[in-house]
Amino acid sequence: MEFLIALLYLLPLTYLVFHLCKLVSRRRSQCCYMLAYECYKAADEARLNTGESAKVVFRNKNLGLEEFRFLLQTIVNSGLGEDTYGPKNVIAGREESPSLIDALSEIDDIIFDTLDRLFAKTGVSPSNVDILVVNVSLLPGLPSLSARVMNRYKMRDDLKVFNLSGMGCSASLVAVDLVHQLFKSYNNALAIVVSSESLAPNWYCGKEKSMMLSNCLFRTGGCSILLTNNRALKHKSIMKLNHSVRTHIGANDEAYGCCFQKEDGLGYRGFLLTRALPKAGAHAFYTNLQVLVPKILPLRELLRYIIVTQRRKAKGATTSFETAGAGLNLKSGIDHFCLHPGGRAVIDGIGKCLRINEYDLEPSRMALHRFGNTSAGGLWYVLGYMEAKKRLKKGDKILMVSLGAGFKCNNCVWEVMKNLEDANVWEDCIDRYPPKTLANPFMEKYSWINDEYLSFIRFHNQKP
Repeated sequence: MEFLIALLYLLPLTYLVFHLCKLVSRRRSQCCYMLAYECYKAADEARLNTGESAKVVFRNKNLGLEEFRFLLQTIVNSGLGEDTYGPKNVIAGREESPSLIDALSEIDDIIFDTLDRLFAKTGVSPSNVDILVVNVSLLPGLPSLSARVMNRYKMRDDLKVFNLSGMGCSASLVAVDLVHQLFKSYNNALAIVVSSESLAPNWYCGKEKSMMLSNCLFRTGGCSILLTNNRALKHKSIMKLNHSVRTHIGANDEAYGCCFQKEDGLGYRGFLLTRALPKAGAHAFYTNLQVLVPKILPLRELLRYIIVTQRRKAKGATTSFETAGAGLNLKSGIDHFCLHPGGRAVIDGIGKCLRINEYDLEPSRMALHRFGNTSAGGLWYVLGYMEAKKRLKKGDKILMVSLGAGFKCNNCVWEVMKNLEDANVWEDCIDRYPPKTLANPFMEKYSWINDEYLSFIRFHNQKP
């Protein structure tokens, strides 16, 4: 009888202990460590400087004086420097007739170069990788790009493979969050995320102003990242993912259509950016911050923010891109800001929204200046700049902010696990940054475009 009574007491206790152990094990597997990342830097012959940009512009016979002026002004104000890289077919003058070989060659160079260096740097064998996520928005292929990677490196047949397309500039953090969710089901796993964009077959050759912007901003680039939830590798990690929040407002028609791939009236395919983009960005960013902020700021700052927000609502204030973060002091919980280098206006807008200074905006401005808008890979060039400048110290918190078509806002917070000083892709130029001026020499060389009487003559006869 006593044995039965003891058993009745022990069964619930055993059940409780079992579930506690299971819960602890599950929480341990939910961690996400970054072991390394490698960004792509093209060869010098792919450099798209002022002169090469002018050649591309002059080749477009669809442009009139008004469109030409628009392109000049956009290039001058874009924030891009003289050392960004473009697709080989564009440099060679074949932007109007790209081939599938052009598209695949561009992506192969980016993906395989970064993966080769990632495997060499970490000592990880491709056969040890458990999860592979490849995101390239504008190049859906058959077989998929992830299958192309798997074949190149002869990876295991039980590899969990994902190929993401159409996710835009925020795709990299979508991929990281996907891996983070998968880590809840797979213990002690290694995951690879590859983020890039396909420009070779997507260079716009028409004359619609709202579709020309992509040619002025987007440049060749990409990154490969190695992640794990194996705590035994914690001592080798460089960062730990603390929080990840994804926001998608695609149910809103205006937001859905503000970044869109389409054909213009002449049949030229390009990427349309509408005037609704700032409004969609503000809405998505504000919605995302409402979820993320309580996770990262101390209680006193949260209480102050609530009071400020309620006062703004009482006054009937509306939410814009510049006011989405009004009242927030993110510096109370964040040390560094890794903002998507989508363009000077994007960086300025997020900077005003978050009320952060030029020191915090510098990495994004410099990444844009040196490498341009590399779409989903852009955040990692910003992170590389911080590391090359030896800003990242153990325990620091980094906020990554990305915006993309759909419309999406995906943000995450990383914690630095050790002092980081790798010059990475910035090694040959970090000593020259930041430059004394970010002014683009394009307008100085082609200032004649503002001359109403001579511009037509020079437009047809100018040789860049």
